[in-house]
Amino acid sequence: MSFPSATLGTLLRSLIDLLDGDVEAAYAAAGLAWRPRYTPVLRALMRSGPISIKAIAVEIGVSHSAASQTVSQMVREGLVTLKPGADARERIVVPTSATIAMIPALERQQAATNAAACELDEELSVPLSKILAEAISALRERSFGARIADAAKAQA
Repeated sequence: MSFPSATLGTLLRSLIDLLDGDVEAAYAAAGLAWRPRYTPVLRALMRSGPISIKAIAVEIGVSHSAASQTVSQMVREGLVTLKPGADARERIVVPTSATIAMIPALERQQAATNAAACELDEELSVPLSKILAEAISALRERSFGARIADAAKAQA
């Protein structure tokens, strides 16, 4: 049996590595101790104020586990704190003063990142942002798991 060398998962991981690595390097060059995965959490906090990890997960479209892992990293780095919520299980995420002070520089960096993404889109035969949005929409309509199951049945 032969496997293709560049499968969808491999290509996606390579793309994320290329994008996130350079975005993180740009933050570092700007003197910001920040990772790209923190930005959606901060945006949720800026829109809603202090909110639960569950609400962050829903707002940014990731699993509770993924949001919790990101928030835990941010806590370790002193970027957010956790406060007790309405019940014993709920934790409310609050940005620290250090993070709030970084917001103007982070917004400038995000503007530069967005401009670079638009430039990349213009160089491609089909804008990457459009393809990604279409792929997400299609997978919300019919999951990749369902597609795998159907393909396995068809091969059997």
